[in-house]
Amino acid sequence: MAGMAAAAALGGDGQEVEVVEARPFPGGRAASYEVPGLIYGRSIDNCQHILLGCCVNLLDFYSRLGVSGDIEFHNRFNFIEPGGRVSTIESGPLPAPLHFARSFATLRFLDLKDKIAIVRAMRSIRAERTTRSSLDRMTMLDWLKEKGQTPRSIARFWGPVLVSAINEDLDRIAASQGFKAFWLSFLSSREGSRLGVPRVPLGRLYSAGDWHGMPNVRFRFKTPITSLCVEGGRVVNVDASGTTIEAEHYISALTADRLAFLAPGLNIQWEQFDSSPITGIHLWFDRPVTQLPHAALLDRTIDWFFNKRDGEYLQLVVSASRRLTRLGKKEVVELALRELDEFLPGTRGARLLDAHVVKEMKATFSARPGLDKYRPGPETIYSNLSLAGDWTRTGWPATMEGAVRSGYIAAEHASARLGRSRRFLLPDIA
Repeated sequence: MAGMAAAAALGGDGQEVEVVEARPFPGGRAASYEVPGLIYGRSIDNCQHILLGCCVNLLDFYSRLGVSGDIEFHNRFNFIEPGGRVSTIESGPLPAPLHFARSFATLRFLDLKDKIAIVRAMRSIRAERTTRSSLDRMTMLDWLKEKGQTPRSIARFWGPVLVSAINEDLDRIAASQGFKAFWLSFLSSREGSRLGVPRVPLGRLYSAGDWHGMPNVRFRFKTPITSLCVEGGRVVNVDASGTTIEAEHYISALTADRLAFLAPGLNIQWEQFDSSPITGIHLWFDRPVTQLPHAALLDRTIDWFFNKRDGEYLQLVVSASRRLTRLGKKEVVELALRELDEFLPGTRGARLLDAHVVKEMKATFSARPGLDKYRPGPETIYSNLSLAGDWTRTGWPATMEGAVRSGYIAAEHASARLGRSRRFLLPDIA
């Protein structure tokens, strides 16, 4: 996403851009691909990726490609308890930050004590987000406990919202990152909380065919970069599996661990960056098992499900899924089916036709306390090399929005180095 965003920004500005991609398809960790052996599902997303209305740069990227109409927005969030009881929170007529007030008051999976505590914490987020300097030095869990949040409110409200948004456990998330995600998605505006789900596979959103409006952007697939040739403080060329590629300016959109291997001499403290896994579980049934478009599942391993096709094809998501990394595919699918039986009665009489498990072991960087000061900007020690990637200094946690922001920031840096000062990054909605 970071590399494509940089390419879209620069290509739209008239630059000649070449995107060099190691995989046979675009998208990186937000991709679609063919899975051999699947009977009922062929092309799948590696994991369900969603966006919110506050993801203004991601929406701008989709607009540049002309695919904004492929995003379906929802104003309702469903929460299901074991046993199947559903509660819904949705935007009401009041202005932000009170737009969720009416439906929040009716949530049945929280009691009055939980709700009072949550409202108190929301007020503290508004008061402290720009005034408290210690937020990057403490975990979100420590902050929630400091604010007197009940165990139920942490497990059933803060956890489902923030762990899914940041792909990290509450006791590992920097409070500053938790504040950012919650403020923009829940409190800052009515538009910011809209939930966007692609109607089409991720690969369809930015396939090579969607770049027809930018003929000056070209793609090379199955072409991993293997080395950089540097002379006199500049990148002279890069080697791509035996092919030499030369350019006026280069942008790296690699993950931190890949760039550390390729260019260890960059002035970056690589050891500060750790990763967090995510697991996607694809299940195809012989009949519809739910009519809900999506829901958070409370008190169990599975975090969310998304209805991908008429209730017969579900995609389940487990964020920060360290507890699943040692399990085999069969064990993960069995766990998922056991838990779904507790939430969706329709699964009990349904027959599983096919299943696939995707484990992204290094899905995102771990947004731990103290990390922000080590996240690099776009500039490097090489005058014609810029950095992009969700792990760079974007102001956001590891999300598609963060990745696109990094691409736009890198494109601005590259443009300046090429003598054409440009602005591509859009400001946050609040």
